[in-house]
Amino acid sequence: MSDQTGLTAGEFLDHADHTLLASDTTAEQLAGFIAGAEALGVKRVCVLPSLLPVEKRGREIVTVVGFPTGAHASEVKAAETRRAVADGADEIDVVVNLGLVRSGDWRAVEADLRAVREACPGLVLKVILETAALSDDEIVAGCRAAEAAGADMVKTSTGFHPAGGASLHAVRLMAQTVGGRLGVKASGGIRSAAVARELWAAGATRFGVSATASILASWDDDERPEAADASY
Repeated sequence: MSDQTGLTAGEFLDHADHTLLASDTTAEQLAGFIAGAEALGVKRVCVLPSLLPVEKRGREIVTVVGFPTGAHASEVKAAETRRAVADGADEIDVVVNLGLVRSGDWRAVEADLRAVREACPGLVLKVILETAALSDDEIVAGCRAAEAAGADMVKTSTGFHPAGGASLHAVRLMAQTVGGRLGVKASGGIRSAAVARELWAAGATRFGVSATASILASWDDDERPEAADASY
């Protein structure tokens, strides 16, 4: 786990995946988003694979696979990953198969994720667990399956599941489970500097955020979440 004693605005930008995943994104909106990312100074942008390739302008490109449900055949996820790599993706965020998770078929979960890992050798691979929809035991087992499959990070949420997004409890549990061997990406509902700082202190090492500009604008705001285990 990284030093979680504090988080500056500059560090937040270094650890943020500035995100645009709306399915109705137009070419004009994408161009504005990329220009905005340049103005903000973020290191990475996260966009849908159908929007690739995009001009990098010095930033790394993150994309999603099996998004947003994860209920795709492993072969389809692998093919989507290979296409994303060919289109210039630097990092892959893959959604876990929740049906396999709920069934407790961890060998199948691992095999599904390994198919994606093998399709993007050398790239950063993050596994989206949809932690708001899982029990603690499922979160722990999901983290272990992701690690066994060769993932680099585990991630809380797509931001599209009705159960919700990131929570302090889930981030703490994920960080404890991976023990610094993998990173932890918090995503879903992060809209203020206060929330980002709380998640960082809980063990997050990366943030998936679309409200990047408003988070930066609120950085001097001393307000903290009222409940330590609030869902974001």
